[in-house]
Amino acid sequence: MNILKRLFKIGQAEANSAIDKLEDPIKLTEQGIRDMKKQLDESLKALAEVKALEIRSRNDVETNRNQAEDYEKKAMLLLQQAEKGDLSPQEADRLATEALLKKEQAVKAAATAAEQQAHFAKNVSNLDTTVKRLRSEIGRYESELKTLKARVKVSAATKNLNKQLAQIDSTDTISMLERMKEKVAQDEALAESYGEIANESRTIDQEIDKALENADQHQASDQLAALKAKMGLNKADDSKNPESEGGA
Repeated sequence: MNILKRLFKIGQAEANSAIDKLEDPIKLTEQGIRDMKKQLDESLKALAEVKALEIRSRNDVETNRNQAEDYEKKAMLLLQQAEKGDLSPQEADRLATEALLKKEQAVKAAATAAEQQAHFAKNVSNLDTTVKRLRSEIGRYESELKTLKARVKVSAATKNLNKQLAQIDSTDTISMLERMKEKVAQDEALAESYGEIANESRTIDQEIDKALENADQHQASDQLAALKAKMGLNKADDSKNPESEGGA
């Protein structure tokens, strides 16, 4: 228990540094809680035993008081019988005296039992307080242990992440990025170059097609003129042409 109190008191002020100094805070805390639960079981057992004694003492008080009343009643009955003549006065006095002695013993026993009951009741109250305190502390320490475990996990994960980040060389990273930028720029320029070549190729093809198209048109015109000459249509066209007549 003292270890647990010291652990959590330190943990509230400087949790991280305290954890680093301890060999294994989780196992230490778990062992402390197990010890407290064992103490709680022992306290519960003691509480049950003392409470049983208190109950027994209370019953003894009631029993002895009833016996005292019973012996007093018997003494009175004995005296009544002597008065009626059913019993000799000497015998009645003797037996009544014995009954009164028994009554006195029962009264003393009842008083002793009452003192024991009061003593046991006080012990029961103290043990009950201890049990409640132990239960409350166990619940609080278990809650703090849960938080401690979560903090240890987060701390370990953060430490590993920071360690990995610390191992990364920023110079190498920047150099690698610059090389990647250079390669991307080169690829972009190469793509643009291929695009220009493709455009130039398409222009030449178009010029060739256009030149061939003009040649086909000239050839078709020549063939048409030859056909008209063969049919004698050129002369008829010339006679109809005013410019031809004026020229003649």
